This record gives sequence, C-alpha cells and structure tokens, in this order.
Amino acid sequence: MSVSASPCPTSVIVTRLRAAGCVFAEDEAELLISTAATPAELAVMVDRRIAGLPLEHVLGWAEFCGLRVFVDPGVFVPRRRTEFLAGQAVALARPGAVVVDLCCGSGALGAAVAATVERVELYAADIDPAAVRCARRNIAAVGRVYEGDLYEPLPASLRGRIDVLVANAPYVPTDEIQLLPPEARIHEPRVALDGGSDGLDVQRRVTAAAHDWLAPGGHLLIETSERQIPHTVDAFARGGLIPRVVESDELYATVVIGTRPAG
Repeated sequence: MSVSASPCPTSVIVTRLRAAGCVFAEDEAELLISTAATPAELAVMVDRRIAGLPLEHVLGWAEFCGLRVFVDPGVFVPRRRTEFLAGQAVALARPGAVVVDLCCGSGALGAAVAATVERVELYAADIDPAAVRCARRNIAAVGRVYEGDLYEPLPASLRGRIDVLVANAPYVPTDEIQLLPPEARIHEPRVALDGGSDGLDVQRRVTAAAHDWLAPGGHLLIETSERQIPHTVDAFARGGLIPRVVESDELYATVVIGTRPAG
C-alpha cells in the first residue's frame, strides 16, 4: 500500500532530503512515498531519514538480488557489492546442496541462494540476536537460523556435509570504523563491521575451522577488500583449502573462494 495523496508534495520531500545530504533524494522520496501506508506514516519516515537513519531501516526492507529483504533497525544492511558474493555462491550450489550462511545478518545471502537454486538445504547463523530475529523473518520458509558464535550453534550433523559455506564476515579494521559513513557507524551493529586490528580476525576463525565442516569438494566463499587479498588467501591456504580470487569491477567487490580437496 502506498500514500495516494500526501499533503506534503513530493518536491518538498525531495528538497528536505537533499538538504539533509541524501544524494539520490528523488529516488528515496519515491521509495518512501510508495512504502508509507498513510500521510502520517510518510511524515514520520521522512523525519527518520533526515535524522540520519539508513534508508533501509526507515523502509523496513532492502532490495538484494531482486528480492525484498526485511531489514530491522539495528541490523546490518546488505550491500549491493555483496550481490557478487551471492552470485558466486549460486554458481557453485547445485540443486539440493547443503548451504550455510555464517555471519548471516538479515539472511539476505541465504535467501538469495535459496530463491535461485532448487531444493537447497539452508542453514544460517549469527551472534547478534537482532540479526537472528530478522533472518528468521527472511528465510523461515526455506531454512533454519541459529544464534551463536560462527559454527558453535550449528547442528553437529553438518560437519563434513556443507557444499557451499558463505560468510560475509566483518572485515573493517577497528581503527577505520570511525571513517565509515554515519549511517553505518552509528546505526549498524559494531559486531557486523569490526574485523579487528587488521580486519581479518573473524575471517581467520572462519577459515581455520571450515575444512572440517565442508564436504569433500565443498567451497567456502568470503567477501574481502582488494588490499586484504593476500592475507585472506593465506588464511584459506593455512586452513587446508585451495584458494582462488574472483573480482567484479562493476560492483567493486572481491571474493575469495576456497575449496576443500576432494581427496
């Protein structure tokens, strides 16, 4: 449902959004108007956006890989660049594959894979209770979501069975958190952003244990930054995986894929 007749003209909303620093004010105004159910709700949404809340938190959803994914306040917003990670996971997941989304946040990655690949056996996990609640809204119909630290909450029966393990683990160095846009720095959970002193603390923990959870020939996929490639690749190799790097210039995205040797 959308607002059919707002007492506040679209031009006024655009002007207010632009004054608040919204670069794509026209597009945002259209999204807010189409999402609000009443003029009063629209006014509140515009005020929240002007106050600096991420657009996706104001709308209550984000578009990801053609899906409308619920994004609750305080939950990490899936980035467009991460659609590249999702695409790589889809390319490796055969019908009926066992797929796990670690550090799942809203569950967007798992939802994208399940929406594209038939009959996947989907599991997801996150340490943040708010993220877990949100992910359950997004993938309850196609998978299970667990609350806990990385592999700890997953069923033991998954050991050695995972075909595709995808992890959008935090990889921003601690000292660089302050350089992030306020939308992320203030309104997204620190645990979803902070990767430790060099940004790779969580990645190392994921890669170190992945071999035992992957099926022979199974794959681990992690998003990283261009400057972190050598260190991420080294972590994969130390974990007994065969690494390769794939990149998207269009999305400015880098993914390292590690394969457990079939033998």
